[in-house]
Amino acid sequence: MSQRAERRGIHVDQSELLCKKGCGYYGNAAWQGLCSKCWREEYQRARQKQIQEDWALAEKLQREEEEAAYASSQGGQSQPSAASQVPPPLAPFSKFEEKKTNEKTRKVTTVKKFFSPSSRTAPKKALAWRAKEPHEGKAPSPSISRQSSLETDRVSRDFVDFLKNLQKPGREIHKQCRAFIEGMSNKKDLSADELSECVQDFYQNMSDRLMAHFKGSSERVERVMDQVEQYIMTRLYKNVFCPETTDDEKKDLATQNRIRALHWVTIQMLCVPLDEEIPEVSDSVVKAITDVIEMDSRRVPRDKLACITSCSKHIFNAIRVTKSEPASADDFLPALIYIVLKANPPRLQSNIQYITRFCNPSRLMTGEDGYYFTNLCCAVAFIEKLDAQSLNLSAEDFERYMSGQGSPSGAGMEADQMWAGSGPAAASPAVAQAQRQLEALTALTQRQEQVLSGVCELQAELQQWELSVMRQVKGILDRYPLELRHPPPDSAPITDPAPTIDSANTDDDRLPPPLTPQLFAK
Repeated sequence: MSQRAERRGIHVDQSELLCKKGCGYYGNAAWQGLCSKCWREEYQRARQKQIQEDWALAEKLQREEEEAAYASSQGGQSQPSAASQVPPPLAPFSKFEEKKTNEKTRKVTTVKKFFSPSSRTAPKKALAWRAKEPHEGKAPSPSISRQSSLETDRVSRDFVDFLKNLQKPGREIHKQCRAFIEGMSNKKDLSADELSECVQDFYQNMSDRLMAHFKGSSERVERVMDQVEQYIMTRLYKNVFCPETTDDEKKDLATQNRIRALHWVTIQMLCVPLDEEIPEVSDSVVKAITDVIEMDSRRVPRDKLACITSCSKHIFNAIRVTKSEPASADDFLPALIYIVLKANPPRLQSNIQYITRFCNPSRLMTGEDGYYFTNLCCAVAFIEKLDAQSLNLSAEDFERYMSGQGSPSGAGMEADQMWAGSGPAAASPAVAQAQRQLEALTALTQRQEQVLSGVCELQAELQQWELSVMRQVKGILDRYPLELRHPPPDSAPITDPAPTIDSANTDDDRLPPPLTPQLFAK
């Protein structure tokens, strides 16, 4: 059996990423393996069942209380006619019934309120909807009226500019989004699941209305919904990200401690086909780590998904360069696990839950964003359940490494190749890369010293050469002094005419006379 086949804990069949209901969409571990559509149906079915059970329990308690009250009145009655009196209905059940009725109709009433046209709105107010952004509202909640951040202001301006092109539908969309944000800001007592349900209901109803308005143009609807999601979630980010009603923060700390305890896991243990000695692969790994860490700085679920997608593409590129062939899905998941272990992203669980609760469901069910997000959820689930068998280790070694009492040694590594004080087995890729970099720095230092020594020697030779040339020039000048001859004064007669070119020619008398120019008549 090959080493890869023994490590079955890392392999995930692609069919396991799909919804357990068989609808064909991608599932999610946070939704018990279901897609967002099936999960909402299951959630609403379970909620209706719980409401019915509460009603049945309330009716049972009411009957018991009525019987107890009737029995007590029978025991203490003094007149025969009192036996025929029927006790009045109990107030607690009426309050319970009213509460359940309000809870049952709350969602429908809220949606109708969001989408019903307001007949009381004056025309001037409708025309001035752009100028009032983002300070409109008679009684804004504290979260809406507080100082907006620069990013919030920028997103609000971009949203208004985008809606200007839609004209009348843009004004209606803006009014509905503003009403929804103000309504959500006042619902601080709701749980995270209830907040998610409100947002998802708003997405669904808004998408249906846009689909009817654009007559089935899914591309235009998706473009508008992206802007709506960006505007709404940027404004509600502080209220819905890692709310106090959840244990997301506790899960974040547990995941960070778990990843920190697994710092000793190497590429070889995960069977990751990456060679970080290749510069392009190393750069892709660094970019993937940067993208998954940068996810926490984004506010919109769509932007967080974009970071996950970019990280995954860098991983695929690193695998392709290492293997010199296209990467497969079986190679991608172990590589993603390795990147998450190296990055240890901040608030990883909170970001996953935030995307799960408030992202546009169409992005999570299909497309590359949904595929990469599902793989990230699988990677986090694998890290949480990582054991000795998954890494092909014995239980004793796994516990020893997790407790920090030891660390795995690299194959073929001698003791003299280890870092001093790094323990018996500093064989992680990071340590090996640091050792290589130190060796390169040592070699560069030696070369620099050699170059400096050569420069000093060359400088000394140049100085000696300069002195030697100066001595030679001085010796020549001393041996052959320069004599300056002055020309004779102008008054002195010239005894010797200047020699001509042919003065040395003695056969001039045999030459014919020179030609004399002749003048011809015109």
